[in-house]
Amino acid sequence: MTIERSTRGGPAVVAEALAKRYGDVVAADGISLVVPEGTVLGVLGPNGAGKTTTVRMLTTLIAPDSGQARVAGADIIREAATVRARIGVSGQYAAVDEYLTGFENLDMIGRLYHLGAAASAARARELLTDFRLEDAADRPAKTYSGGMRRRLDLAGALIARPPVIFLDEPTTGLDPRSRGEMWGVIADLVRHGTSVLLTTQYLEEADRLADNIVVVDHGRVIAEGTADQLKAQVGGERLHVTVADPADLARGRELLARLAGSQHAAHVEVEEHTRTVTVPVDGGTTALLDAVRALDDAGIAAQDIGIRRPTLDDAFLALTGKGAGS
Repeated sequence: MTIERSTRGGPAVVAEALAKRYGDVVAADGISLVVPEGTVLGVLGPNGAGKTTTVRMLTTLIAPDSGQARVAGADIIREAATVRARIGVSGQYAAVDEYLTGFENLDMIGRLYHLGAAASAARARELLTDFRLEDAADRPAKTYSGGMRRRLDLAGALIARPPVIFLDEPTTGLDPRSRGEMWGVIADLVRHGTSVLLTTQYLEEADRLADNIVVVDHGRVIAEGTADQLKAQVGGERLHVTVADPADLARGRELLARLAGSQHAAHVEVEEHTRTVTVPVDGGTTALLDAVRALDDAGIAAQDIGIRRPTLDDAFLALTGKGAGS
């Protein structure tokens, strides 16, 4: 798989203060981001945060009201045609013609890119093999599973060997197995030099694939860094205790809040349906042993108890106050 270099050594994507309004609705309010060449930038945010608007501006589908950006070395306003020639785009819904075969879909895209009949056909067969679709190449796309359609859609975005790919929630609605297959495809693209901007609501997806992450909320970038850096902003470790008897939940909360100390007491979380108390702690295994002894002394039976580090979910909730799919 051959990928052209996106720029002459510069970032694959650089955006500065992109803004877009629709009447009184601010869809993007000064978005700035950078995708270094050969990396994945994950863009996280709740529904309506401005992720898709940002992708649409960077892919020249809509013009920003203000701000500027360069994609694959070309200005998104002054050189929009050049940008479109250098990128691939795969969205939330597979953009394939259900009545054409897999081969015909890709061959048609190649011809639209003016690759020529022979080159289009050869590239289509190459991508069908790369995406493990060769056995279904001559079947109508309407017979494909959801995961197969997504792979075909992504293959179509790669027909012209673009150095920069925009993936707007590419695995939404896929089952875990199909999602895992798509993750493998994306990781392989990056290994071969593609630069990727990925929007997603699956935090595990960003944790697995992204070299860097920006968190967007209300049209603004509110945090950025690696997954580990974002997790570190949440604080230290979490102690989880699931009590055996629901009647002990309130007592368990009070006990663990005292053990956590005044600096963490306000952050104790209780999930009644799972009978679980979660509290930030310092000291790791020492805090765990202290909790086991205290629960035993109080006669509270623990069905499950353990320590874990903050997850990207914790970081996202702390930064936005809501879940990624909210």
